[in-house]
Amino acid sequence: MRTEATSADQRTPLIVVSGLQQEQVREVARTLHRQSPGNTALLHHDLRHIGEGIVRRTLRRGSTEQRAVLELAHGCVSCTLREDLLPLLRELAADSDVDRIVVELDPAVEPEAVCWALQHVVVNGGTAVDDARIEAVVTVVDLPTWLADAGGDEMLTERGLPGSPDDERTVAQLAVGQVEFADALVLSGDDTDHWNTVRTHAVLDRLAPTAPRARLADFNPTALLNRIPVNSRRGEVDGPHGRLLRGQPPLEPDAGVSVVVFHERRPFHPGRLHDALDVLLDGVVRTRGRAWVASQPDAVLWLESAGGGLNVGHAGPWLAALPLEQWTDVDPEQQTKALLAWDDYYGDRMQELVVIAHRADPEEITRALRAALLTDEELAAGQQQWLHYPDPFSDWHTDPCADPDVDEMSGAIADGDIAKEKP
Repeated sequence: MRTEATSADQRTPLIVVSGLQQEQVREVARTLHRQSPGNTALLHHDLRHIGEGIVRRTLRRGSTEQRAVLELAHGCVSCTLREDLLPLLRELAADSDVDRIVVELDPAVEPEAVCWALQHVVVNGGTAVDDARIEAVVTVVDLPTWLADAGGDEMLTERGLPGSPDDERTVAQLAVGQVEFADALVLSGDDTDHWNTVRTHAVLDRLAPTAPRARLADFNPTALLNRIPVNSRRGEVDGPHGRLLRGQPPLEPDAGVSVVVFHERRPFHPGRLHDALDVLLDGVVRTRGRAWVASQPDAVLWLESAGGGLNVGHAGPWLAALPLEQWTDVDPEQQTKALLAWDDYYGDRMQELVVIAHRADPEEITRALRAALLTDEELAAGQQQWLHYPDPFSDWHTDPCADPDVDEMSGAIADGDIAKEKP
């Protein structure tokens, strides 16, 4: 049986709840479960002992709670998704007695990676979204601590939150990714530091501008979910050529928080860009964007930072580097975007970076990035000279897992075309 709100789509609604503070995430998830306890399934995988190959799963249906200890051959988030979460979600979604599924994520898990897996990983002859539709991703934000986490450089292993024994993500990458991907936010914690709260809200306005917010103290699930805009992403995963600014965030500074939009046509010098990246790792919450490095004229580079953590990866070729007959093999979104901004000289090659800063000077960021571009003399020297520049971005790092599906869902960037590197 399905609720009236979903009569046009007979798939079972699925709500994903994420956040860094497990107790707060659990409170939100259980509040959602209490809305309709007899018909809502609440699922949680405890990853605290995943390094030992052990995951503890809890499934609540009505007043019944089932617990299981899973022993995995490879202790990682990806294996938990593939071997247990996805098959179980398909099973629950196909059960006519289940009207809604709530997934309470472990703090080490990013909702973007889970939603990618729901849509792309085949289990039992299909994907989870064949049976379930993502109604919302809800992220819990702890107001007293979130901004410090989002701007820091602490490793997940230092916090005791790794998703695998060799997890190299930072707390900031996790905190920022959870909020950025959310359809709705639940705010927790006491407002004891008013200035910190004001600045946190200013960052949230720019990181998740369309996500409605509610306080945990008086959380009303129905009211919050009803305020989610119809054009919210609801699990949609952006590729490297997707929109860099979702939801038209405010661009003017507020409480020391600013947005830098860097757009230039000429290429970066690889060495100077590598040096300039330091400006994106101090006082910056988020950087996302595409870059063109002179020593790799055919390749789109993807840059993504959160706090003191940085990913740099390969996002495929520029269309200008491809014969016209190969354009049909490229994502239509990239084709449309390229044609709208096509330049007779550069083609679709360009620099497009969006930076959300909370302590850094926006003008200093712009100056550093602009200084990394080729000078007029270097530009005039031509591509044959550029190819000889020493290039710190030439060696790509990919996650060690050999399975491509597992590899794609295991990183902070849930896209299989992107390899990751920490310069």
